[in-house]
Amino acid sequence: MASRPKSVLWVDDEIESLESHRRFLADHGYAVVVAAHGDDALEMLRRQPYGLVLVDEQMPGRRGLELFGAIRALDPAVPVVMVTKSEDPAVLRDAIGMAVDDYLVKPLHPRQVLSVVTRLLEGDRIRQQHLAREFVGRFRELEARRGTALGWRDWMDLWRELMSWDLKLAEAAEPGLAQALQALLDGLRRDFAAFIAHHYPRWIAAPESDRPALSPDVVEEMVLPVLRERGRVLFVVVDCLRLDQWEALLPLVTPLFDVETSHYFSILPSATPYSRNALFAGLLPRDIAAQFPEWWTEREEESLNAHERDLLVRQLERVSGRPVPCRYEKLYGTGATDDLKRRLPSLLAQDGVTAMVFNFVDQLTHGRSENAILYEVAKDAQALRALTRAWFERSPLKDALVEAERRRVPVVLTSDHGSIHCHTPATVFAKRDATNSLRFKFGEDLRAERPESAITVEDPATYGLPRRGLGVRCVIATEDHFFVYPTKLREYQARYRGAFLHGGASPDEMILPVALLQPRSAR
Repeated sequence: MASRPKSVLWVDDEIESLESHRRFLADHGYAVVVAAHGDDALEMLRRQPYGLVLVDEQMPGRRGLELFGAIRALDPAVPVVMVTKSEDPAVLRDAIGMAVDDYLVKPLHPRQVLSVVTRLLEGDRIRQQHLAREFVGRFRELEARRGTALGWRDWMDLWRELMSWDLKLAEAAEPGLAQALQALLDGLRRDFAAFIAHHYPRWIAAPESDRPALSPDVVEEMVLPVLRERGRVLFVVVDCLRLDQWEALLPLVTPLFDVETSHYFSILPSATPYSRNALFAGLLPRDIAAQFPEWWTEREEESLNAHERDLLVRQLERVSGRPVPCRYEKLYGTGATDDLKRRLPSLLAQDGVTAMVFNFVDQLTHGRSENAILYEVAKDAQALRALTRAWFERSPLKDALVEAERRRVPVVLTSDHGSIHCHTPATVFAKRDATNSLRFKFGEDLRAERPESAITVEDPATYGLPRRGLGVRCVIATEDHFFVYPTKLREYQARYRGAFLHGGASPDEMILPVALLQPRSAR
């Protein structure tokens, strides 16, 4: 962000009263030029830019608020501070309505003026410097944690903090510090892969052990308690929403709700057919296939999510001991906005669970790899967050949240999996029967050329997955790898390098937000 000059144009017909303020500001490095009339001030602005303009509201001829519009026409970005003797609330409201940058009431104290001038002219730089010092001090501590044995709680806390820093450094435009953070994140992704390879099979084998909440636990542990307390709940699943994307959306949600965010781990593979079915069923894929074989067919993976409502209904009845009224909506893009807005009041007026799945973020993530324009618009994680925010502001999801707040319906909002920005191809050797996914594969005699690029699962059942036949194993990509075949190496590299993908074992895909949104109007 370019800094404005440390110069102040002060417009006031009582010039002699400004001398002490001018000297005080000069002592603190600010050059102050005065103008006795509004027309003189405009002429001075035409000749050169000033960092800030202080305007007396009550001057002969053109009043301060009238002058404000002319100043903005000459320099739309210059900060303008209104100065007045009047304590009339109407004047204050007019100034706020016209979007003046600050408002001072005479008599003025020199330090009061200095505070406003410093904030408007140097606030961004001061905040950047403070953020840089804070990050550098914290970075050493975060980097030191790489050499320690981290448990699952540590991983949740650490990844949440790192995503918060990622957002702050991106907003502050600190590329050097952001690069240091990315190097730390890359190292932690390697550590996370080793952590998951060691601990994940134990979590599956001993569900009562000390382990994180996994996809099958979300409804029983997060949704059902709210339903029991309030009688109704809106359960929102935003497909492929990463933790950093949720953090970027928070400022748009908190005006409506008191938000309490916790976290859980997606199951593996961290892909919709597995993780979202587990979310709605309250069961691992292995158990879904055993209990509901008619709803689980792996001939076409895309069809695996055709029974989400049925699985949710069965889970709610199982964990609550009685039938629970349940409504289910799956929304693609923004085309269904008008229809949903029309039906929202009746949906949320009913007791029980209203479940909604929003697929836009997932469509954006996948479509980015197929569309050159979209790829350029969402070229990195920062741009993807910005695009997610832009979608949310005019989305059916926001409509649903606004209506839930109006009707005082609590909301549980989560994601089924995240995604990771992939740059590193990893060659796999497989027979023709291998599945096509880029971050995980099933097949006979399946192996990764470099063992460190994937977790090899000899028996899918140990990962809570259905067995696919004798000799069928699973490989799950780690870090930012994506799978390529030796025969199509260049084709896959050109098409998928730089893509956001999911299904693998990374904190970006597995550590997910689950937020309880309590309407502020219900206080």
